[in-house]
Amino acid sequence: MTVSASAATAELAPSRLRRGATRTGAKIFIDAAFSVLLFVGTIVGVVALATLIWTIVDDGWPRLAADPAAFLTNYVSRLPARAGIKAALVGSAYLMLLTTLFCFPVGVGAAIYLEEFAPRNRVTNFVETNISNLAGVPSVVYGLLGLGVFARFLRLGPSLLAGALTLAVMSLPVIIVAAREAIRAVPESIRLGAYALGATKWQTVRRQVLPAALPGTLTGTILALSRAIGETAPLLVIGLPIVIFSLPNDVRDPVSALPLLIFDWTSRPQPAFAEAAAAASIVLLALLLAMNAVAIYLRNRYTIRW
Repeated sequence: MTVSASAATAELAPSRLRRGATRTGAKIFIDAAFSVLLFVGTIVGVVALATLIWTIVDDGWPRLAADPAAFLTNYVSRLPARAGIKAALVGSAYLMLLTTLFCFPVGVGAAIYLEEFAPRNRVTNFVETNISNLAGVPSVVYGLLGLGVFARFLRLGPSLLAGALTLAVMSLPVIIVAAREAIRAVPESIRLGAYALGATKWQTVRRQVLPAALPGTLTGTILALSRAIGETAPLLVIGLPIVIFSLPNDVRDPVSALPLLIFDWTSRPQPAFAEAAAAASIVLLALLLAMNAVAIYLRNRYTIRW
């Protein structure tokens, strides 16, 4: 009894209490400092983004509002007042269409295989790790890949098909990761219920798992395409033309894109071309906001709450 009382007294000694209080105070201070640091970082990012958007709108809105129809339907010109974005706008639309056709079925199929059918071994773990790492690879690396494989090895040249394939390869890791997360979020009880009713593995995936995972998959796909539509480096590396005066009639024809045209106009010394670049940036931002709005709508409208 005496030993127990002595131990309790030692635990409640002022020196021990002070040391414990000091450690607790230090943790509280670190938590508060970290919260403040995160808040300041968020504010700095929001202010920088707002400043950038305001600068673009302030410089480009007068040029866009002066004659929006002519700006959207004219081809490029050496005269800034007559320059338009028709070829680049249509080229971006074609690139996104072909990119979606290439990367969506392949990405969803890869996600289904890795999540539902692939055996759990070292090879599968190696593939999954590399897919996750490829999602963070700089876009210029994919441009070098497209130049070496699609433009030169397959002899596609600087064409619409080469650009779409390059952007599709760049978007694939993001789509695969997003689709796998959406498939993984489907409860296991849904699969077990389908098996109990006599469904095969493929029937369960096709009729139960995939429809339930479709909202998250579509959201990830749209976000990946939102990144692809604003990329300049891959298209520059494979050699797509910046200035073009015709629309593509075939997938092997050359094509331009909005990021390429904005890059070219911002590099010219005339202030009028800088205003035209800002106006084209407004159009590109509107496309990005529309795509992100569709992603948010699909996620909120069709997500199933388990």
